[in-house]
Amino acid sequence: MQTLIPQSFSESSCVQSLDGVTNPSAYSIFAAVDFTVFVPIGEITGPAMSLLCLADFKAHAQKQLSKTSWEFIEGEADDGITYNDNLAAFRRIRLRPRYLRDVSKIDTRTTIQGQEINAPICISPTAFHSIAWADGEKSTAKAAQEANICYVISSYSSYTVEDIVAAAPGGLHWFQLYVQPDWDINKQMVQRLEALGFKALVITVDVPVLGNRRGNKRNLLDLEANITLKDLRSPGERKSSLPAPTSMPSTSFCWNDLPLLQSITRLPIILKGILTKEDAELAVKHNIRGIIVSNHGGRQLDEVPASIDALREVVAAVNGKIEVYMDGGVRTGNDVFKALALGARCIFLGRPIIWGLACKGEHGVKEVLNILKEELHTCMALSGCRSVAEINSDLIQFSRL
Repeated sequence: MQTLIPQSFSESSCVQSLDGVTNPSAYSIFAAVDFTVFVPIGEITGPAMSLLCLADFKAHAQKQLSKTSWEFIEGEADDGITYNDNLAAFRRIRLRPRYLRDVSKIDTRTTIQGQEINAPICISPTAFHSIAWADGEKSTAKAAQEANICYVISSYSSYTVEDIVAAAPGGLHWFQLYVQPDWDINKQMVQRLEALGFKALVITVDVPVLGNRRGNKRNLLDLEANITLKDLRSPGERKSSLPAPTSMPSTSFCWNDLPLLQSITRLPIILKGILTKEDAELAVKHNIRGIIVSNHGGRQLDEVPASIDALREVVAAVNGKIEVYMDGGVRTGNDVFKALALGARCIFLGRPIIWGLACKGEHGVKEVLNILKEELHTCMALSGCRSVAEINSDLIQFSRL
């Protein structure tokens, strides 16, 4: 039996990292929750464990984390129909490889919003990385920078944007902005992001309210409590004793507000959470620069389409006018290939990044990204594609089963 020792990461340090100041309201959320991260002694003193695929990382990460932490990371809305279908939908797609092509050189590079990345595999915004690894988003940012891919930093990060950018100053960073009811706060946040060199704003549109996440309720984890986000305050304000703004996004934010958001930033705006052609067409009409097809990993409205199924509808609706990306259910390089074949410019990873962190911190994230890149490289070679640009819908078919 493998002996486990707790990593230096207590509940109080978790709350401190979430808020940056002593915040009694934050304790109301985490006080009854055990977020202890366990590290096997063999992981520290013995040879590195061989983790060959993302499924290996998932299984190992679950052993590392407390039940509450794991259920927060993996939790789905309601009956988990969409959560499960995100995975199953990829299995319904088959590959149609072309042979007798020169695949002696394979190039996985592409561009997103004009920025080159080494592979069409990027990192979605996910909350509280310090639950899985003490350095949290700083480790994630370092791994993304080394891989030369995009990292969308979450509004619900364990560290400030300044801390995260300082850890990886050469990285390609986008920021997930939950639009606040107070537009002065939105404007101040955008100004900070622009000054730090962020390249895009990602507006998550599918959270006017939180989905019904039963696991969080069973574990007494109340995400609707009055938790504060230190990133919504300027550095000077974070040192004050004044109350911080609440973190919940505006419930009234709508299409008519987009021109106001566009007027306060020069950054391209990406909408995350679009699933229908109607909303995709509205995004084009409102001069949005990109769409991330997403159902929030099955954590918001249950029984919506799998992301890979909705991707086709959205890609057809925008008709090449703007870039389309997707997240949800990607677990192999073949999955990446299928998403690209259906028109995605790149995919974004959520939970697998947290698995990598939980297993090996920064190095675990690097391994997760590298595994997917190598699997994609193999799939491209075996399908007759020398570059990402050669991946198209002729190379896939939908199973009749």
